[in-house]
Amino acid sequence: MKQENINQKISGFYTEFNLDKDDSDYAFSIRLKEGMGSLRKLYESIYGNEPEIDDYFYRLLRTIFEAYVSRSPNLKKRDKDKLAKGNWFLSNELVGMSLYVDRFCGKINDLNGKLSYLEELGVNFLHLMPLFESPEGESDGGYAVSDFRKVSPRFGSLKDLQGLVHTLHEKGMNLMLDIVLNHTSHRHEWAEKAKSGDSYYQDYYYMYDNRWIPNQYEVAMPEIFPESAPGNFTWSEECQKWVMTVFHGYQWDLNFRNPQVLREMLDTIFFYANLGVDLLRIDAPAFIWKETGTSCQNLPQAHAILQLIKQAVQMSSPGMAILGEAIVAPAAIMEYFGEGEQEGKECDFTYNATQMALQWDMLASGETEVMLQAQPILSQKPYGCSWISYTRCHDDIGLGYDDYMIAKAGKDPFLHRRFLKDYFIGNTLGSPARGALFSSNPRTDDARISGTLASLCGLEKSLEENDQGQINLSIQKILLMQAHSFFLGGLPMIFYGDELGYTNDYSYQNDPGKSYDNRWMHRPQITWETALKIKERGTVEERIFSGTQRLIQIRKDLSAIGDYNNLLWLGLQNKHITGYLRSLGEQRIYVVFNFSTQFQDLTWYVFKEQGLIPRKLWDHWNEEFLQVGLDNEFLHLAPYEFRILEVKD
Repeated sequence: MKQENINQKISGFYTEFNLDKDDSDYAFSIRLKEGMGSLRKLYESIYGNEPEIDDYFYRLLRTIFEAYVSRSPNLKKRDKDKLAKGNWFLSNELVGMSLYVDRFCGKINDLNGKLSYLEELGVNFLHLMPLFESPEGESDGGYAVSDFRKVSPRFGSLKDLQGLVHTLHEKGMNLMLDIVLNHTSHRHEWAEKAKSGDSYYQDYYYMYDNRWIPNQYEVAMPEIFPESAPGNFTWSEECQKWVMTVFHGYQWDLNFRNPQVLREMLDTIFFYANLGVDLLRIDAPAFIWKETGTSCQNLPQAHAILQLIKQAVQMSSPGMAILGEAIVAPAAIMEYFGEGEQEGKECDFTYNATQMALQWDMLASGETEVMLQAQPILSQKPYGCSWISYTRCHDDIGLGYDDYMIAKAGKDPFLHRRFLKDYFIGNTLGSPARGALFSSNPRTDDARISGTLASLCGLEKSLEENDQGQINLSIQKILLMQAHSFFLGGLPMIFYGDELGYTNDYSYQNDPGKSYDNRWMHRPQITWETALKIKERGTVEERIFSGTQRLIQIRKDLSAIGDYNNLLWLGLQNKHITGYLRSLGEQRIYVVFNFSTQFQDLTWYVFKEQGLIPRKLWDHWNEEFLQVGLDNEFLHLAPYEFRILEVKD
């Protein structure tokens, strides 16, 4: 592609769309100019062998211009305000909640009446689980989308969503929505046209007349759901072809080798941006490029596509940040922030899924050594990027962190993972957990964990047994786990119901559309009569809600907890305790946690290893001053106790 031809095309777009690049549209023109070289290079790296690459690239540019032109004045002002703040999404004042609208309150319009509840808790960033149309019984929780631009009637309408966005922004709140790039429902318009024999739309998917090529893929491709959806291809009777279906048979994988697919999906991304979405969660980005002889995950072209999307969004709608939902090994997850000349230019956020799983490892084992083995990798994320930090979400808990991390802690990886699985299903002596194994693979002995935060922390069992001591301990565990993720760095994302201590919901077993998927046990139906118990002092709900509320407020009060600097892990000598130092300017915050069932001691020398000589610490959680002792004296921590300590002298 010749730059002079691109320049001519861009000049034509300015004229066609009546833009003034020297005045009202100056900022857009600068962003376009600064990013064009990168955009072009990325596009050529993906589609360099495409004979009609120039034409496809010009179509992509037109899509960027159209998105900018159709962006409302209010959103353009919001873009300007966010850009003026720098990386606005790194702030310690942001706290999120992820929820299913129908299971939280009913419909989108009903959510307006619950915003005061969220504000009371301290939440100002709302992640609404998939809202767009998906077939009943074949929805995968909304991730099998049949229409990317039509809100499912069971949630309301697009107009309702637009109204909610306006209300959120008026209240200073932010919205996060999902887009599924990897696949569509087999009921999507493109898939239906492909079924009818339309070759143009058949090229939107991976479709084959026989098993020759599918078999080549299957050699190296793992199975995502070996129990419920074995294999990676499904036979379509309608079009008499094998279709790639990595997740479920009703989810058809999109073929990003076709540049028109990328343009279509980028146009959909801009549709969400112009709705007013502040953070776009890209579901399963690791899978979007396929090559035979590979696992078809985390391939270079997938990263190039994400980088191109980020660059295009930065041009037309820079107020929308990008989250890549890549649940992969620690070394691989760091790649989603971008590497080399693209460092910090791919995803603004990724999920800190490894750290989440390692928190559960610490809770089960009572030891922190495995978790610490991951930190040389996880602590090196690029500045300006951040994590979604969380304890639970709608998905399972995977135990896919690297074997060497377990081995370096002196444990056998196979036996340790077996212990964790047994612990969380309550199958070990002394385990109070009530979880379930999800997606067990007998060939590999792999399995993940389902269950709510409360049930995995023992609250379900202790409530059934009416054991007040264990109820107290379970609540302490819940707050310990939340505190660890709230202060770690990144944007904390609470999963709805966890702030109230919801335990597992087993009613999914009676629903044919859900019974095959035990993850529904930790996706509760909120009963607002139960939520009223937060007003009754001493109830389980009040204790967990008020504890979570306090943690959020402490986070908001401490600017050092913003993700402007990577944290520093403390060199602790006690394997049951972990801790880290957060700093910004003159503010220094030590956060320490005891993951053991026993009282533990921590030498005061730990607080002096970083070149500081603190004499007095303010504990924000217990609201007391601590006098720093001598190097051979100790800070005592009760079982599952944590402290949030600010240097004061």
